Amino acid sequence: MNNWKPKLWLRILLPAVLLVIWLTLAGLGGPTFGKIAGVSTNDQAGFLPTSAQSTEVNDWQAKFRESNDIPAIVVIEADASGQVADADRQAFANLATAMGTVEGVAAPVSPSPVSVIGPIYSEDGSAVEYIVPLANDSENLRTVVADLRTTVADSTPAGYAGYVTGPAGLLADFVGGFAGIDGILLLVALGAVFFILLIVYRALLLPVLVLLTSVFALSASILGIYWLAYNDVIKVSGQSQGILSILVIGAATDYALLMVARYREALYEVESKWTAIGRAFKGAFEPIFASAATVIAALLCLLFSDLNSNKSLGPIAAFGIGFAFLAAVTLLPTLLVIFGRAAFWPFRPKVGAHKAAVEGPHVIVGLEGVRGLWKRVGTLIASRPRTTWIAALLLLLLAVAGLPSLKASGVPQTDFLLAQSQAVDGQVVLGNHFDAGSGSPAVIIADQSTYPAVIAAAEKVDGVSTVTVQSLPSASAPTGPPVAGAMPVAADPKIVEGRVLINATLTFQADSKEAEAVVADLRTQLVTVDPTAIVGGVTAIALDTNTTAQADLLKIIPIVLLVILIILMLLLRSILAPVILIVSVVVSYAAALGVSALVFNNVFNFPGADASVPLFGFVFLVALGVDYNIFLMTRVREESLKIGTRPGILKGLAVTGGVITSAGVVLAATFAALGVIPLLFLVQLAFIVSFGVILDTIIVRSLLVPAFAYDLGNKIWWPSKLGREPQIAKKATH
Repeated sequence: MNNWKPKLWLRILLPAVLLVIWLTLAGLGGPTFGKIAGVSTNDQAGFLPTSAQSTEVNDWQAKFRESNDIPAIVVIEADASGQVADADRQAFANLATAMGTVEGVAAPVSPSPVSVIGPIYSEDGSAVEYIVPLANDSENLRTVVADLRTTVADSTPAGYAGYVTGPAGLLADFVGGFAGIDGILLLVALGAVFFILLIVYRALLLPVLVLLTSVFALSASILGIYWLAYNDVIKVSGQSQGILSILVIGAATDYALLMVARYREALYEVESKWTAIGRAFKGAFEPIFASAATVIAALLCLLFSDLNSNKSLGPIAAFGIGFAFLAAVTLLPTLLVIFGRAAFWPFRPKVGAHKAAVEGPHVIVGLEGVRGLWKRVGTLIASRPRTTWIAALLLLLLAVAGLPSLKASGVPQTDFLLAQSQAVDGQVVLGNHFDAGSGSPAVIIADQSTYPAVIAAAEKVDGVSTVTVQSLPSASAPTGPPVAGAMPVAADPKIVEGRVLINATLTFQADSKEAEAVVADLRTQLVTVDPTAIVGGVTAIALDTNTTAQADLLKIIPIVLLVILIILMLLLRSILAPVILIVSVVVSYAAALGVSALVFNNVFNFPGADASVPLFGFVFLVALGVDYNIFLMTRVREESLKIGTRPGILKGLAVTGGVITSAGVVLAATFAALGVIPLLFLVQLAFIVSFGVILDTIIVRSLLVPAFAYDLGNKIWWPSKLGREPQIAKKATH
């Protein structure tokens, strides 16, 4: 049996068919890396729940306007000690005309001859403001904003600094944060993985085979997701695109490492590479399948989210994990059997090279032949199991103590961008000289019979500067985008289906916490005069997003835990072991968040965290943390059936220790690659997951779980038959 080979035609046909399939998928999927941005959207409003007030207001706004323009705010500031000179006013008037000719700036709305509103001079005489409506085409928005910035820079008189900001400027800079995401992110992630694999295996070819598996899995998943997004089945954002790439590469590499470990282990025992790959497949398929199923199930729990951005990420990421699994159990075994022992060159496995050596009269059963770090860890657990797991648990709980300091109620969009941004700088300048909410007012939809009372009530709310109703076009007054709000017109209100649209300009920056408080106050006050009044706009979108994200966290966590618990029970044929594993990864997650909170607040000095960060951190850490416990405990159960539970725990820990630790380091390095994207959400998620994976790999999987399981002995398998079998003695003599 050690030299078993399938028939010649099967040895040729099966690998050839599998290679052709994967080469076809990669060949078709590779080119879509550059195309997926064309089907992506980064508009925050598009991911809101349908029940949110801001979503309803967005729908009403579409009925009130003939276009879907998005405003850019151009603000020009005189030198710190200067005022706008009278001699320069004509130049600023000419600038309005010049900006109106930029390709991508919306055409004028009849009867107004111009589309650009301004120049509007600040009361302190030191700044000029324009409101420039741009076509809401996210694919070309960056180009339009860049051209607009060039026009402002070329046409502004000397002694002034110009900025293009507002919703359009911020969105353009936000999208710019994802520029080159495919290339940069993949190069960083793959480079880190290759370097780690090179150190772990000291082989030149094997890292290439593992990376090919990961890249082919990503190419296939990108191909499917591009097709689904192109046909409007799912929504893809730059954020979900980046997470998908990292998740697929990390998961595929993890699964590949387990398969490779089993294959190498078999090559030390048998001569035939076909027998070895058969043993590897048999030993690795179940844990890889269970791991992939666990992660997919956890990700699909995001479908229960009320936030459409979360809901869309679930199937996108699950789709990628599915292809990571398929690549690990089809493509990688094909590559391994083609190259055989040559894959491990220059350190090819030789049959019998890892025979257990006699180590003295007293050897702990389960650690025979084990040397180095894992022998020391196994000996510690065997001699002091209770002390080990208690110390590990106390260390985790100490880290959990930092959790209350986590500020995850959302951050302003201007703080979301970590790189230099003209839009962010412009918002500061705008707030220094004008109402900070200019160009991004709160949008109120009210009944036509009560709108005068609604206006009066809105004007009384603290933080509201001016309130105007959207009017019918009038030849006596210029018109502009409905969001402008800075140039009220004396005309009849525009009525659509018995409703009117009212703009309330706020004194606070639109994406600030103070502005969100004003919107919440508006909603409370306006319903007293019009029960049907609803409030939306940029600020309301941020408020509704944060509120919904926090509600999702409380709803989805129990669902994810329940689903994973059921999968673990089916896999391990036990109730107690899965409960212990679930508790361990939850504690690990809380510890990772606690340390992250301390680092975010005291090292990086972040202003806070996006409200979705804890949820994404939970889904990834719990699902991926359970992965390593699945790899460990499935091997422990396999060995326990042969030699008993306690020796099986030591043997399972020893034989999986190196591969799982390597997988954890690879996954942590892969997620850390997200940090190259200068967006607060992804940088924080990168740190939380990377640190959490390392914490889980070193503390939870290496010490806490095996020590606690060893302390319990057979009881860990309750109520299965394995839990009732007598223990094999802890020590034996060679």
